Amino acid sequence: MSKSEAGQVSPIVELARRDPAAAAAQLRIVTQRNPADAGAHRMLGRLLRQLGRDEEAARAEMDAVRAAAHDPRMLAIARALLANDLPAAEAGLRERLSAQPTDVAAIRMMAELAGRLGRYGDAETLLRRALELAPSFTAAEANLATVLYRQSRYAEAAEVLEAVLARDPAHSGNRNLLAATLGRIGDYDEALAIYDELTRTFPDHAKLWMSYGHMLKTVGRQDDSIAAYRRALAAEPNLGEVWWSLANLKTVTFTDADIAAMEAALGAGIGSDDALHLHFALGKAWGDRRDAGRSFHHFAAGNALRSTDLGYRPEMTSRQVDSMIAVLTPAFLAERAGQGDPSPDPVFILGLPRAGSTLLEQILASHSAIEGTMELPDIPAMAMREAKQAGLDPRDWPLAVAGMAPGRFAQLGAEFLERTRVQRKTGRPFFIDKLPNNWAYAGFIHLILPRAKIIDARRSPMDCCFSNFRQHFAKGQGFSYSLDHIGRYYADYVRAMDHYDRVLPGRIHRVIHERLLDDPEGEVRAMLAYLGLPFEEACMEFHRNTRAVRTASSEQVRRPINRDGVDQWEPYAQWLGPLRAALGDLVETYADRPV
Repeated sequence: MSKSEAGQVSPIVELARRDPAAAAAQLRIVTQRNPADAGAHRMLGRLLRQLGRDEEAARAEMDAVRAAAHDPRMLAIARALLANDLPAAEAGLRERLSAQPTDVAAIRMMAELAGRLGRYGDAETLLRRALELAPSFTAAEANLATVLYRQSRYAEAAEVLEAVLARDPAHSGNRNLLAATLGRIGDYDEALAIYDELTRTFPDHAKLWMSYGHMLKTVGRQDDSIAAYRRALAAEPNLGEVWWSLANLKTVTFTDADIAAMEAALGAGIGSDDALHLHFALGKAWGDRRDAGRSFHHFAAGNALRSTDLGYRPEMTSRQVDSMIAVLTPAFLAERAGQGDPSPDPVFILGLPRAGSTLLEQILASHSAIEGTMELPDIPAMAMREAKQAGLDPRDWPLAVAGMAPGRFAQLGAEFLERTRVQRKTGRPFFIDKLPNNWAYAGFIHLILPRAKIIDARRSPMDCCFSNFRQHFAKGQGFSYSLDHIGRYYADYVRAMDHYDRVLPGRIHRVIHERLLDDPEGEVRAMLAYLGLPFEEACMEFHRNTRAVRTASSEQVRRPINRDGVDQWEPYAQWLGPLRAALGDLVETYADRPV
């Protein structure tokens, strides 16, 4: 409440303790006299909730938010946020909340600031506090859904969004987020229906068409996906992400007009995000035309932009592998053998991106006993959480498990099964998590799920690493934007797998991509034998499987096995010296490592 009303506050507070209804009547008078008094509106809302007058309370709570939004101090904080001056915004918000700790508008802005800094747990706590104080604060509830989505808690995000949309069903932004969320938990039909409706309502909204195109691609409707991307470009020709989305289908050949349009967009003063997407798309376009020089120029430019943004540090990955090797000794593993959850359900396919893991998933998901899901974020999220809760760097999961009580491993295994339950749609006994980056957490997987199966998808390092260099990933994979970093990452991955081969012989089954191309049935039979399952001919007809596929290889795995990706690095050999140097002898020895 404002200073001008300070003399009236104390009596009202005292009255509220004795007679909430009388205090609410007094606050009505105060707010009518001064509608800009956010504190009075907030107090009125709390009293009305206490009296069970929820509809009136909701109006008072929103009046408080609107009043706060026009406060000059809050406007200054909002301007700081808009300018991305986060220190100034944080200082202003701390001062505001120190004086008015129940100001839900300020709490919501503090949550936004935490989200921008990547502190999603803090943002969630703040938003839940805002909703505790003002349950009708729909904007804060929608923000909570976004924060849950960014933490990969998709089922929870969908539940919150359903509640938000029940009150405000026409809000297009929330409907768009719900569609994306439903796609993440495999409810593709409902997601597509929402996108269809939204694009009819907003036919010139380029990013809606792009999101629709992504979902159509996932379910295998490639022609419709291309048409959606083209609609997006008709509305916004310089939107680099759409050009890259077309390139990322791996089946589209760009025309002369397409290349001219992309090059014109690069010269139009666009932002770095559009530019890096256009460079990756042009790299693909010129590569298709056998112009390796122009192609590499664009790939290098796109990678340089992204590498600068991400600031990846390869020594951190090496340190994590060092830590894992130091902690996960034979004695350590023997002492903890069998302590995790005994479920045999999960099948993990891991390795580097672009190593053939999507192909293995598609093959195995064509078996009657195995369900394919997607790249699930849960294992890294859980491992990093355990490290942080132990007061460690998020990467230091080996040190975290070293201090765990025996019963914790089974709890974590059960938690993984519960977190991923929403992804299971078919009732098949086994399901696949094919997040490639899980190679860095293979020991964590073994400890919490000792009966889960782990398959290492490995591809020739020059092909695999250069394929990563040509690929722009939607998120993560910070190692992939420098030839040296990619080579060092591949070497650390092999170093980790070599250790597991020594301390857990036979625990991880390896599939060498080139051997799969040479002898598909033999390699498939060996995989199924490792899983304890009979061979099924459907696994050799995997390209007929109509399941949804979210990864960059979605269109490639809808074709029979082929050798199109073999030796694609060779035309670019003159520029790949840093990669070859980082790989060392792995170029020759990647497939047969000493134990």
